[in-house]
Amino acid sequence: MHSMIYDQDDLWGLPDPDRQPDFYASVPAKRALAFVIDLIAGVLIAALIVPFTAFTGIFFFPFLVAVVSFAYRVITIANGSATWGMRLMGIEFRDRKGARFDLGMAVLHTTLFTVWCSTGFLQVVSVVLMATTARGQGLSDWILGTAAINRPSRY
Repeated sequence: MHSMIYDQDDLWGLPDPDRQPDFYASVPAKRALAFVIDLIAGVLIAALIVPFTAFTGIFFFPFLVAVVSFAYRVITIANGSATWGMRLMGIEFRDRKGARFDLGMAVLHTTLFTVWCSTGFLQVVSVVLMATTARGQGLSDWILGTAAINRPSRY
């Protein structure tokens, strides 16, 4: 049985950071900007939903934002391997085989991301990993064997 945390040698489908560094150039900074864009999108979508809750959503707005953000991330990642913020930044997720994310991987990655954000400390660990690993992988990526890369040009 294979361990859930992938050895870097198992990431055979991802671009090699030494031979193909352009795939990882500026990705951590782009992920940070995408995070801000996606947070704003989640807050705006939640704000648009509040009137449909007879304005009771105001009383649990942080929870509403969390639920909306979770759904937003899963849907956008499952449909394009990137959130809207990531698309604006020109990056997308790939699994360890180099394939774009499917619904299952979008749910797994978003669940781990949500857990890290809710704990604070683990999100800091994730950011440090993004800033220091060759592929710019966060904690979720490290566990799942995934990475965010600069979107390959389409021919």
